[in-house]
Amino acid sequence: MNTEATPIETTPAAPLAPQEQSAETPAKAMTVELTPKAISMAIDALKRRGTPEAALRLGVKGGGCSGFSYVIEFADKKRTRDVVFAFEGLEVVVDPKSLVLLAGTTLDYEVKLMHRGFKFVNPNEQAGCGCGESFGV
Repeated sequence: MNTEATPIETTPAAPLAPQEQSAETPAKAMTVELTPKAISMAIDALKRRGTPEAALRLGVKGGGCSGFSYVIEFADKKRTRDVVFAFEGLEVVVDPKSLVLLAGTTLDYEVKLMHRGFKFVNPNEQAGCGCGESFGV
């Protein structure tokens, strides 16, 4: 099962400021990944909702105790500047500003004793709050 993101449609965004890099630190991929479980659960949620053709929107908004909060919602319509990724029958859309903060992130689905749901594994996180609902970079 291939879970690598395949961009299927992109609209050029404003160029990003270059970051200092050394030979040991390659550039972050401007992409997101989904685990097989996350793909399966998202497809199931869209089917239960009655909109299997809709996409899953991932994003970031300001707020929370650490500065930013993750956004995950259904996207019935794509926005003009959205970057669209395809995962085995699931489209995932991310706006360009959120993609800067989500670059290299993997969306997983976990089941724990007291919690079940999607989990963002973001290499850009520098801090997080105790409840896990917000993060800082």
